[in-house]
Amino acid sequence: MIPSPTLALVARGQLCTGCGLCAGIGGGAVTMAMTEPGYLRPVQSATLDAAREQGIAAACPAVTIDERPVAPNDDALWGPWHSVGTGYATDAALRHQASSGGMISALLTHALATGLVDFVVQTGADPVLPLANATGVSRDAAAVMAAAGSRYTASAPLAELDRWLAMPGKFAFVGKPCDVSALRARARLDPRVDAKVPLMLAFFCAGIPSAAGTRRILDRLGVAESDVATFRYRGDGWPGYATATRHDGSSERMSYADSWGDILSKQVQFRCKICPDAVGGDADVAAADAWYGDERGYPSFEEQDGRSLVMARTAAGQAILDAAVAAGAVRVEPLAIAEIVRMQPAQARRKRQILSRLAALAVAQRPVPRYRGVGVVAAARQESLVAQAKSFAGLLRRLVKGRA
Repeated sequence: MIPSPTLALVARGQLCTGCGLCAGIGGGAVTMAMTEPGYLRPVQSATLDAAREQGIAAACPAVTIDERPVAPNDDALWGPWHSVGTGYATDAALRHQASSGGMISALLTHALATGLVDFVVQTGADPVLPLANATGVSRDAAAVMAAAGSRYTASAPLAELDRWLAMPGKFAFVGKPCDVSALRARARLDPRVDAKVPLMLAFFCAGIPSAAGTRRILDRLGVAESDVATFRYRGDGWPGYATATRHDGSSERMSYADSWGDILSKQVQFRCKICPDAVGGDADVAAADAWYGDERGYPSFEEQDGRSLVMARTAAGQAILDAAVAAGAVRVEPLAIAEIVRMQPAQARRKRQILSRLAALAVAQRPVPRYRGVGVVAAARQESLVAQAKSFAGLLRRLVKGRA
């Protein structure tokens, strides 16, 4: 076997996002496997032919993000957009089940009901391993609802891409921003993508925690992993609770502030810390938590009715959003783009500091991904030199000590 130069570079730089694209187009030569402390990583078992190697190199989000948006507006922090708003699914049960206002799930249900797509490729809880994720097909509203809710652990939704593309009918794809960027890039080499996938949806992503992080939640809750029948990271309210339900029906739960803020956010994989587009700039529609600010202007995680931030980024995205509003599937109120920073301050800070972190990689002689069309330089201009220097020095110190 001749090792893939692209996969070798990704491994050397710890740059893998875990999206699964390499497995999805690798013709069986690459599979995804769980590695410690709980991230999905590619395992090569056969030599890749030149076309597949080229395909991986051109679209792998670990080595390149090349966004080519066509939109009337483009913001350095929040990406391209046709419209920005806040809203929620009018189906009260769906709104409650989802992690925020149920916007993505409602749009998927509308796309299925109107025949825009024949099925949805989305990620939900693994039916066999309740702490893990599984990507599958949803063909009706019930299946979409069953998969609703954030899953803060590894997923590789593109690992079966060739199989999805070979199935009859068109489909909507839901994934992390890096997943959608990879799929957009793949479309430039594989015309089936544009022909078969009329709708790509993404959510704002704060990074992928390891499976070890989930086990720490269980330890804190006093629940043995073998006793877990189902596990929810969020949802069933907004923001909802991390909830472990045992086989006997009893359950333990933890607030979002504790589960994400104290545990999972500290387990995020390295590539996510240098992500230039955690807001789904390549998607047709991107959605997020439209947190209400507290008296200090920071998001409040008090339980309340779910509310989604929604950004239509393409003409296709604006069309389905408008159609869903007209059909009464969702309600949306316009939002000034300057207000997003109050809802998502951590996303804004990370984007402003990406350039300094890439500089730290270069100084440490680590592989540096190629980022185009994502406003990294423009975003950096919005950050103070002091903050940039701290970001640069902090990452460089961790890289030198091998703790990045």
